Amino acid sequence: MDRKSTGALAANGNTPRRMLAALRARFTLAPNDLLRDVVYRRLWASVLTSSFGAQIMMLALPLTAAVLLHASPTQMGALTTMELLPFVLISLPSGVWLDRVRKLPVYIAGEITLAIAAASVPLAWWMHALSITWLYVVAFVIGIVNTSAGSAAQVVLTQVVERDRLVEANAKNALASSGADVAGPGLAGALIKLLGAPVALLFDAGLLLVSAAILRGIRVGEKPPSRQGSFWPELKAGLRFVLHNRLLVVLATCAGGWQMCNNAAQVVNILFATRTLGLSEQSVGLSYVCLGFGTVLAALVGHRISQYFGPGPSMTMGIGSCSLGWALLAMAPVGPLGVAIFALNLMLFGLGAVLLFINFLALRQSVTPAPMLGRMTSTMRWLILLPAVPGALAGGWLGEHVDLRASLAFSGGCGLLLTLVAWRNPMLRSIRVLPRLPDAENELGAELLTP
Repeated sequence: MDRKSTGALAANGNTPRRMLAALRARFTLAPNDLLRDVVYRRLWASVLTSSFGAQIMMLALPLTAAVLLHASPTQMGALTTMELLPFVLISLPSGVWLDRVRKLPVYIAGEITLAIAAASVPLAWWMHALSITWLYVVAFVIGIVNTSAGSAAQVVLTQVVERDRLVEANAKNALASSGADVAGPGLAGALIKLLGAPVALLFDAGLLLVSAAILRGIRVGEKPPSRQGSFWPELKAGLRFVLHNRLLVVLATCAGGWQMCNNAAQVVNILFATRTLGLSEQSVGLSYVCLGFGTVLAALVGHRISQYFGPGPSMTMGIGSCSLGWALLAMAPVGPLGVAIFALNLMLFGLGAVLLFINFLALRQSVTPAPMLGRMTSTMRWLILLPAVPGALAGGWLGEHVDLRASLAFSGGCGLLLTLVAWRNPMLRSIRVLPRLPDAENELGAELLTP
């Protein structure tokens, strides 16, 4: 063999090594990547695990109501409303309570409670006691947990990550959820097809328990405030802080309008897919994979979009993406094209919802002093979910008394109008970087603990 042939063989032998090295370099974390932080990495793993459970819950619970219990659109609206009611009833007092306790134990307890609620559905089914009323109770418990432990989870993130990296952290959390959004619906659809919607919730319960176990290993070094004032003055202080901050008021208005449109659409989404388009439970699960693709795309590029356009304009783009999907679905014909539009609607929703909320969460967290985070989070969630209840009821009423398409048209039309209003708002349009919280405002937040 001549020298030229030997050199060619050596070069060819090195090619796989070069490819492997290039592949390894491509997926190696940057030196300053958040996932190199051990504490954040555990938090991220918990989000990933519980997100798979959330995908099963998102499909199995409404499918149990729609297919197994033959729920009407009005009952589907009531089911969504039961999950939202705790936000209206206890969100504000839970914020005061959260500012008095450590947040991580509340977060962990919430995951365990959700696991018990999910497991109760197959238990009731096996006992021949499953009814729409039982699902109402389960939805109400889920709402209570999301109101308290959901707020605690958002505060825990601010204890783990520096404020100037909150958009990045929220985007990475969204990426964890997005991975579940891609694989989760297919898994959920297969489980529902194989075992039935109620039994699939047992897998949800197991994943939530794993998430709680991961969270138990996190150490954030948080201590409750040493001084605690009277309950009602503290509650009023949280409300006053939010209502006197123009940015928080604008954020709450935009997110609240989006929640109204979103819940009006979501109460008929499964019904439209199964009854108008004729999709099976498994086909619905496969269609929801497109939602995962949308969320993955937003999670991967959302941080860059926010850096390029700014957090404010990026929020508006998110609202517009969701609204376009609802409007298109309202006009979808029956048949393969309608199924394709249903999948496109889910992808646009996933893209828009992630783009909206990674910026919404980072903006509100960036302007709030640490002693006020619990009350701000609960107050903001209360404000933005107040319109969600009438939105869910309106969507259910329109779906039953007019047409399922009417609910989607209502969501799409109102959402596009909201997009235009948000785009024309000078404050939101001008936010190009996250606001920085001055040290003086931190001191003010500490004083507001005992108003």
